[in-house]
Order: sequence, then C-alpha cells, then structure tokens
Amino acid sequence: QVQLVESGGGLVQAGGSLRLSCAASGRVGSINFMGWYRQAPGKQRDMVAAISSNGATNYADSVKGRFTISRDNAKNTVDLQMNSLKPEDTAVYYCSVRAPLIPYWGQGTQVTVSS
Repeated sequence: QVQLVESGGGLVQAGGSLRLSCAASGRVGSINFMGWYRQAPGKQRDMVAAISSNGATNYADSVKGRFTISRDNAKNTVDLQMNSLKPEDTAVYYCSVRAPLIPYWGQGTQVTVSS
C-alpha cells in the first residue's frame, strides 16, 4: 500500500502562482509513475502532468509552459509548480502514483483561481 498526502492548494488571483506538494509513504520502493490530475465540477478527471522514475515529463497542452512537475526520489515527493494561473485552472487537484502497476490517489486539494 502507498499513502499520499497533498498540500499547497488554495485561492489565488489570475496570473498568480501556487505550488502543490505530495508526499508518499508506505511501499514507496515500488513507485514508478508519479503525476497530478485535476477535476473541475461536472467534468472528468484529467491528467495535468506526469513524471517517470527517470525524470521524463509529460504535460497537458493546456498547462505547457506554465506548470512544472518535479520529483524527489529520496524524499518520495512530487511537486507541481503552477505559474500564470487562469480561472480555468480551478479544480480539485489529485496526486497519483503507480506502484508499480497499481494506481494510488491522494485525497485531493482545491485550487481556486479568481478572475
């Protein structure tokens, strides 16, 4: 089992920045994929950014150039730096990992961007 705890959400004005953090515990040695997803009201949960165990990254087109994902394998953490935030970025953000094939999810953290 892997447990995930997210932090860093909140309310920010458009154009502002937030940094989300996710700490993994438990059977962390089997984690390969780490990523962030988001779900806005009435919409499906979509991938925002992902990072593999070797550091390869992937971003949704809507956040490229604004968001940066990073991981610290020694601390078992994955962060999401969000810059130039837009109202359409408002959603609940979820941390997710695969260990190695089983997906685990955090409880979610609300990000609200006001216009």
